[in-house]
Amino acid sequence: MTGTTDRQAPTERSVSALLMPGSIQRSTIVLAWLNFIAETLIIATGGAVRLTGSGLGCPTWPTCTPDSLIPTPEMGIHGFIEFGNRTMTGLVGIIAVLVLLQVFRMRRERRDLFTLALIVVLGVVAQAFVGGVTVWTGLNPFIVGFHYVASLALVCVTAAFLVRLYSPVGPRERVVPRWYAILAHVTSLALAVTIAFGIATTASGPHSGDVTAGRTGFDAELLQHVHAWPSYLMFALTVVLVIGAVARRLAVAPWMLALLALELVQIAVGLYQARNGLPPVFVGLHMVLAALIAATMTVALLKLKAVPAQNGSSGSIPTATKTSVK
Repeated sequence: MTGTTDRQAPTERSVSALLMPGSIQRSTIVLAWLNFIAETLIIATGGAVRLTGSGLGCPTWPTCTPDSLIPTPEMGIHGFIEFGNRTMTGLVGIIAVLVLLQVFRMRRERRDLFTLALIVVLGVVAQAFVGGVTVWTGLNPFIVGFHYVASLALVCVTAAFLVRLYSPVGPRERVVPRWYAILAHVTSLALAVTIAFGIATTASGPHSGDVTAGRTGFDAELLQHVHAWPSYLMFALTVVLVIGAVARRLAVAPWMLALLALELVQIAVGLYQARNGLPPVFVGLHMVLAALIAATMTVALLKLKAVPAQNGSSGSIPTATKTSVK
């Protein structure tokens, strides 16, 4: 196991690998990164809509008003903020479609890339519809929460696409000890629970998106504490993962370190916002950091397996073959 891990380590450390297009067009690489960035940014713009009370700035969907596709001057800043987020959805959709078209030609050789790209396109379409439902229901907090979960899931899928884009083609094998892989997945479960209670906390707090929007009725202060418990567990488990990865020189070590760094920032932001009346800027930052943590966790989990060096090209974006990707 140690020997296999050591063979993978140079690949993970190779910076030049990110600059070698191999059989993948450079435009595909650029679009893949834009796809990830756009999916992350739309969480930020969606958060801005909610945190500025602009959730019903455009009171209808898919048009902004019953008589206008775009906001009118009478609607004020809230209408333009909400419409800006809708425009961002269109941009995200265009990028997702372009990525899908880029990998369509290699859909048989790189079924993994095609499937992930298709999931993002379908997810964006579904997200647009869910966004409409949130407006139709007057910003129902449960639907708004689901809207965020779906957006976060798309961030993770675009992150997974990037990982597979830079990975050789072929059967993948575990390159970490079994106990380490199990602990990493348990940590991801703690992250999922943390995010779930974080969404419930926000859905019960003051940032409803509009003065007329309802709340869940749950005790927000209690949920804050419940939300913190799995987050601290996740942090403790991540520390163990970092120590194990560094001690055993696992190729996943840089990603675990990145995960730990993001968690430290997230904990600091969470403590600050909880003790200072939930300032909107920090609540929005907390939302974006959660997405970045989930994306980093996704990458780390995928890095627990790799194509053995003798089966794939080391340190480059792979040449497409007809070997099945597992």
